[in-house]
Amino acid sequence: MGMDGYTEKMVYLVGAGPGDPGLITLKGMECLSRADVVIYDYLAAPALLAYAPPRSQKIYVGKSASRHTMEQDEINALLIEKARTNGVTVRLKGGDPFVFGRGGEECAALQDAGIPYEIVPGITAGIAAPAYAGIPVTHRGVAASVAFVTGNEDPAKPSTDIAWDHLVKGVDTLVFYMGMGNLPSIVTELLHYGRPSGTPVAVIRWGTKPGQQTVTGTLDSIVDIVNKASVKPPAIIVVGEVVGLRERLSWFEKRPLFGKRIINTRARAQASALSQRLAALGAEMLELPTIEIVPAGSGSTLAEEIADITKYEWIIFTSPNGVETFFDLFFARHGDIRALGKVRFASIGPAGTAALEKYHLQVDVTAEEAVAEGLLRSLRGAVPSWKDMRVLLPRAKKARDILPETLTAWGASVTVATAYTAHRPQESDRAVIESVLRKEYDLITFSSSSTFENFCALFTGEEFSQVASSLRAASIGPITSATIRSHGIVPLVEARTYTIAGLVAAIEGFFNP
Repeated sequence: MGMDGYTEKMVYLVGAGPGDPGLITLKGMECLSRADVVIYDYLAAPALLAYAPPRSQKIYVGKSASRHTMEQDEINALLIEKARTNGVTVRLKGGDPFVFGRGGEECAALQDAGIPYEIVPGITAGIAAPAYAGIPVTHRGVAASVAFVTGNEDPAKPSTDIAWDHLVKGVDTLVFYMGMGNLPSIVTELLHYGRPSGTPVAVIRWGTKPGQQTVTGTLDSIVDIVNKASVKPPAIIVVGEVVGLRERLSWFEKRPLFGKRIINTRARAQASALSQRLAALGAEMLELPTIEIVPAGSGSTLAEEIADITKYEWIIFTSPNGVETFFDLFFARHGDIRALGKVRFASIGPAGTAALEKYHLQVDVTAEEAVAEGLLRSLRGAVPSWKDMRVLLPRAKKARDILPETLTAWGASVTVATAYTAHRPQESDRAVIESVLRKEYDLITFSSSSTFENFCALFTGEEFSQVASSLRAASIGPITSATIRSHGIVPLVEARTYTIAGLVAAIEGFFNP
């Protein structure tokens, strides 16, 4: 056993859940956080890999209906090999390892090899996908029993392992996994053994994910409906009267941004605030960070000014990044918040104010309008006179000069210190760039002029002409919009209040006027 109580050599078979990364268990997340190796498959949400340490080895062994990266025997061998040479190995499996997940076979292989393992159950698609489609698999007065059934049994087999007569006569709700290729034969068997032709049926593709697609019909119509809707695997098939409850109980697909694909260009460290809010409204979020925040170091001008911080009467922040960098350097130097003395604080908007309040500091001035001009209007009357007032302005290396120039014109003594630099990342997700080129998105969000300018630099001249001709841009405010318009593009969305919350509200209003 290790010092923290964990076995040094251990394999965890972790159920990743049905697709929505939020449906993994707390224990599953904990195992991932300790992983030296993660072996993951086709249906495990890629976002879950972010819970694993950056140093961990991540190996894809995905299997889908159309292609197999590895056969099961190869996966078993790989699992044993990695378990013998590493501490914690996580086998991340879609849904639940023991519900049509072949987890039992992997456990048997580990057992034979003398390797310890634990099972971390996951939410299986047979429960979660119907739930996200508004279909309870059991319901008082409608269905008192449910069965999970494999749907990929070869219909040409001389005999079947499925007791169709018992299923039809003894179970209210039938949930078929991996059955899209066999849907006609499944319908034929159910009708042959006595299920009424009018029995409701639902087919749910990519259940719990933003691209979820649900079609409903009856046993005598569902095959034609699926064909007309071009529903492809992976999908869950639900047969039973509970399907009739969907019209009343549907919720996931009724969210205001359901079915919308939105690309977020904020820096990766900041992207979650915007992505989480839009995802909560139903949007499918893709991230294409076009800036990377590099904080000033201990030898910077800002660090030097912090060393003698009590000479300043005001510190004015223009972004949460400036707040975080300032206090990282401040506590490295002083270690005690009281070293700030009697300095007063101003913030360009509510996000900066919230960042300051995390340090239990009262903000004296917050701009009513989150741009430099708005902050100046709020600052104008904050003191009787700005003459000889000593002001520290920690901000991005590249920024508009209206704030320091105006304060200086008022008579203040302003020190501008670089708190961080915003670079364009060296690497970008080519798959997301291809989605832009193919116009496979509904909006691209831009939270600053830099995010847009760096976005443009991702493309060749010819590519950008193609992108610009139909770019669907959402801007956080008029300054960013002006930058976008300077490239001949008119933003479809502009926030009325120049904050993340304001941008989210504007996007929701655009799609739901």
